[in-house]
Formats: sequence, C-alpha cells, structure tokens
Amino acid sequence: MRPTRFLRKLYRGLSTRQLFSHGFAILTGAVLTVSLLQTLPTHAGTVTAMGASTVKSSAAPGTTLVAAVPTTSGSFVAEAVKQIGPAVVRVDMERTVTRSYDPFFDDPFFRRFFGGDDPSSRMPREELQKGQGSGFIVDSSGVILTNAHVVDQADRVTITLKNGQQFEGEVRGVDAVTDLAVIKIDAPGVALPVASLGNSDIVQVGDWAIAVGNPLGLDNTVTLGIISTLGRSSSEVGIPDKRIDFLQTDAAINPGNSGGPLVDSRGSVIGINTAIRADATGIGFAIPINKAKEIETQLLQNGKVSHPYIGIQMVTLDPATARESNSDPNSPFRLPEINGVLVVRVMPGTPAEQSGIRRGDVITDIDGQAITTANQLQQTVDKTQVGQKLKLKIYRGQQVQTLDVVAGEL
Repeated sequence: MRPTRFLRKLYRGLSTRQLFSHGFAILTGAVLTVSLLQTLPTHAGTVTAMGASTVKSSAAPGTTLVAAVPTTSGSFVAEAVKQIGPAVVRVDMERTVTRSYDPFFDDPFFRRFFGGDDPSSRMPREELQKGQGSGFIVDSSGVILTNAHVVDQADRVTITLKNGQQFEGEVRGVDAVTDLAVIKIDAPGVALPVASLGNSDIVQVGDWAIAVGNPLGLDNTVTLGIISTLGRSSSEVGIPDKRIDFLQTDAAINPGNSGGPLVDSRGSVIGINTAIRADATGIGFAIPINKAKEIETQLLQNGKVSHPYIGIQMVTLDPATARESNSDPNSPFRLPEINGVLVVRVMPGTPAEQSGIRRGDVITDIDGQAITTANQLQQTVDKTQVGQKLKLKIYRGQQVQTLDVVAGEL
C-alpha cells in the first residue's frame, strides 16, 4: 500500500476533534524544539557541580563546548604536612661500645686455626655504633622531643633540620620507663620552626592519623592512617617494662620513624611514634602528646622522672578464671572466685616484699578504691608519690587482710 493511500485511510478514520488535537501537539513540539536549539548554544558553557565554581562561556552561539571536570588544588594531608613538616628533624646518634674479651679465644682449636696466640686478641675492643631516628621541635629555644631508645647512651647527637642545617644536640633528659627523651640545640640567629601541639585527650577512634619522620633513612616521609584504639597498655603491646597507654594507629611506622610526630588532620601533634609490632602489619603505637608534655617538663627541670612502684608481677583475675584454676588438681593454691588482681610474683628487695605481700594474694582495693584489673592497679600506683603509703585490701585464700605498702622509686 502506498504511503499516501495509507495516510488517507488513517485520517478518514479520525474525527475532526482528534485531527485538531494531534495537529496542535505536533505544532507545539516543533516550536519547543526550535526554541531549545536556539537557547542551548548560549548556555552550553555553564557547568555547576558540588564543590566547584560556576564557569560561564563567552563563546559565540553555535560553538560546541565541553564541560570541564572540577579539580582541587590539594588535600588535608598536604596541608597538615605543610604545617608540621618544617619542625620535624632527623636525629643521628653515635656511641662507643666496649666489647669484652671472649673466653672462646682461649680454646686451643681456635688458637691453632685462627691465630689466637696474638695477645692483642684478648684485649677488650671498642666499637662505634650509629643509629638514626626522628624528633620534632617543641620550643623556639631549641627543645626537641624524641624517644629515649633513639638516643640511648649516645656519646654524640646530631640534629638535621628539613632545610639541611645541622646542629650538635645535647641530651637534657631520658626516661626509659615512658621511652621519652628531650634534646636541646643552640641555634643563635636561626628562627626555628615549632610544632603545634594538640590535645590527645580528645582524640577518638577513627580520627585521621598522619605519621611523619625519617623511616629507614628516607627523610621527610609521610604515611596516612586512622586511630585504631585508645589507651592500649604497654603490657598488651608486648613491652611490659614501659608504663604507657598508647594510641594505636594503622599509619605505617617503620624503623627510623621513632620519635617523630603523629599528627591530626590539622597538622597538630597528638602523639610520638614509638613502637611497632614485628609480628603484625598495620599496627603501630604512639605516646599521647599530653603524657609527653608532662614528662618533658620534668626532664628539663631534673633530667629524670621519678616513678613510684610496689614491685609485683600481676594479672587480672575474674571468677571464671579462678574457677578454671581451682578445678585443676595441680593448681598450687585455691583462688577466691572474685574480680581483682592476682599477684604472680613478688620481686625481691621491693616494697611489696617488705610489706608482706605473697604470691597468690588477690588485691581488690587500694585506699578504698575497688581494683578489678592489673592495668587499673598500675595506673593507681602511677598517680601516687614516691614514699606515699598505700593501704591494700587482699584475699589470701578465704582470709581478708589489709597491708600497708610504701611506694618506692623505680
């Protein structure tokens, strides 16, 4: 069928009203299409996006334009690093270690095959050791914070600024218990950059954490992560000889990062990078900056920090653990099925031994304050003063006793 015959047949089946309605719709569509084609060229250069500026085109009508993709000029990490970077320093240390004579050299076999008859081989030998870490300037007078293990027994310390300037550093104080040290440099006429110190007490899990330092000798290295956990005790971390509740982060902390700052998204220091777990990936630890501020003041004034202690090794005890121990026929003693702190060992010559504390005692109270965990007991002792008397409530078997312990200096 021809198209004209098909259309005649189609129109013949439509009423006059239907023809008028369809015709009006077609005419309206045509008018709108022409209007749109006339409008689009003059507005094709206008692009609006969230976070982007509106761009207007001055191109002539009919010109085809491509919308630009909005870009940013930086990030909060870059801004934070710009804030803290100049205050971060490299710490190089040297120390001379004397190696004692090894009796192995007296072995006839060794002397026969390795020339051990030389008397000089039996003399103590000196060895020069070198180490490297990080630190950051906290005062324009040249005060620098770092880790104690970075400058441990150092004979010489050299501080290198980000711009390459070097200064001899003087170790003003070391506290091995908290792994903190203070270094002082003299830089007359030099405007030293100073780090902005934040408030570690308001840090929350999930906050951004940026580690800055010199890992593996690579200066000015930055890694990014978040705060994973707050108040991670040193015993949980695996370094029971320290007394710190760490900030835990997944920002990469490598050898050489020790002593460098852990900063927040604004570039303010919230911690001092200090430890990593060798048996895990993505787990690092930092000393809270508020704790470091307290230690810094004492180190500058006295060169050391006094830490009270009572002299026990301990674990947290709960009813379930006590029942499990009591069900063992080989258990050395029966434990009260309560919450408290079990004394595992009493160190000789300590305040605990002098007060009569014994292995197997369960401490439940200090000066009227209930004690339920080993970490809580440690914190309670830390808050006391050397020479202060502490009244301990203990369970020895089923008997309850009260003992007075005078805190000693660690």
